[in-house]
Amino acid sequence: MRLQRLTAEHRDAILAFETANREYFAASVPDRGDEFFADYPARHAALLAMQDAGTDHFHVLTTEDGTIAGRVNLVCVEDGEAELGYRIGRAFAGRGIATDAVRQVCGLAFTEYGLTRLRAATTVDNHGSRAVLLRNGFTVVGDTTLDDRPTLLFARPLP
Repeated sequence: MRLQRLTAEHRDAILAFETANREYFAASVPDRGDEFFADYPARHAALLAMQDAGTDHFHVLTTEDGTIAGRVNLVCVEDGEAELGYRIGRAFAGRGIATDAVRQVCGLAFTEYGLTRLRAATTVDNHGSRAVLLRNGFTVVGDTTLDDRPTLLFARPLP
């Protein structure tokens, strides 16, 4: 697997990835909604603009043949902190790929983006995501509710 910074060339492949995995993702995280898919070209352009502004850092995880296996993002960058978000496609789940991708992004967050702390959240029933965060040095720092679902809040100092 190869972790790459988001580019304009990823647009169509990401839309295909998100469409193919929509039902799978909606089982564990809030659905992105029909508007996300209908307006994805504009959304992708907006992501690139945010990345250029330095407020967010978006990444895709690809196989050797360029197939998108997942996404790992650092959003809401401010005061040396960012929120980590990630999703791995159904065909690639359960193989340690998310754990490795998050490890790589944690390294980039410190060395390339100069961040000192990451935050993350996952619903209580998303055991896989919780395990990925714990394996990568995140600790539970609180709880909340996300779309009426109990959610754990995590943080990790960098490096």
